[in-house]
Amino acid sequence: MAKAVRFYETGAPDVLRYEDVEVGEPGPGEVRLRHVAVGLNYADTYFRNGTYPIPLANGMGVEAAGVVEALGEGVSNVAVGDRVTYTGFINTLGAYSTERIIPAAPLIKLPETISLETAAAMTMRGLTSAYLMRRIYDFKPGDTLLLHAAAGGVGLIVSQWAKLLGLNVIGTVSTEAKAEIARAHGCDHIINYSNEDVAKRVRELTDGVGAHVVFDSVGKDTLMGSLDSLKRRGLMVCVGTASGPIPEFNPVLLAMKGSLFMTRPALADYIADPLEKAELAGELFDHVGSGRIKIGINQRYELKDAVQAHRDLEARKTTGSSIFVI
Repeated sequence: MAKAVRFYETGAPDVLRYEDVEVGEPGPGEVRLRHVAVGLNYADTYFRNGTYPIPLANGMGVEAAGVVEALGEGVSNVAVGDRVTYTGFINTLGAYSTERIIPAAPLIKLPETISLETAAAMTMRGLTSAYLMRRIYDFKPGDTLLLHAAAGGVGLIVSQWAKLLGLNVIGTVSTEAKAEIARAHGCDHIINYSNEDVAKRVRELTDGVGAHVVFDSVGKDTLMGSLDSLKRRGLMVCVGTASGPIPEFNPVLLAMKGSLFMTRPALADYIADPLEKAELAGELFDHVGSGRIKIGINQRYELKDAVQAHRDLEARKTTGSSIFVI
């Protein structure tokens, strides 16, 4: 019998339930997929705690990699035996499972250079990094990027990609151990926000100019420091809210701080077009497959330990990518 993690109410990690499930056969446009590895993402906690409202009961997780075992009518983009990965939003909920039925459309075939564990660790983080580096801003060599949570899953990929583009990368972390990890993945400068003033330090490192772009995945606790770290007409990219939602503010604040730009992008809008999704995935797979970007799987859990995995994630005990191994 297949296993899955489901939840029937929103709340703390202990609302997650590890259960037996019936999988059945795929319908039109669907496949039956046997998972080998499942991604653990901070976004999963938003579904669990109700930040992202969804009908309940429901499955957990939106990213995994595995092998296609059966096809429904009309499926032509994959074949039985294909190694595939996927990420998404509502349409891929249910990834915390040993096998499942899933629409074929989100599936991405993997090159032989990418293992299934690596794919589960990087598909969401990697595609997020891809659109951040290739679609959000026209980076030029020498530009300064302030990267919050530099030792996180997205942070480690972004910092490596940024160095390929010749950027000056300033990473923020909360501990010295995370600082060492961030340095090893390409950050030129590290700011420990536990004991340093981020905006002040950014100004010192940029001769008073500020950063061209900030990637801020922390949210409420870092908003003002991020805005104060930007150069005139710089870009604030809000990519997450790990510390809580950003409070409402008057947009005049952006003018007062230097005619700043601000965006809150979502991965779904950058992979909605199949051609753009294929282009971003192709560039990501090329960098990873060639070794130019390395994916570190720093935490592995069993699916039955999903509650502990969520606790570790919210306590910021994890670094890099985390996966469930089936």
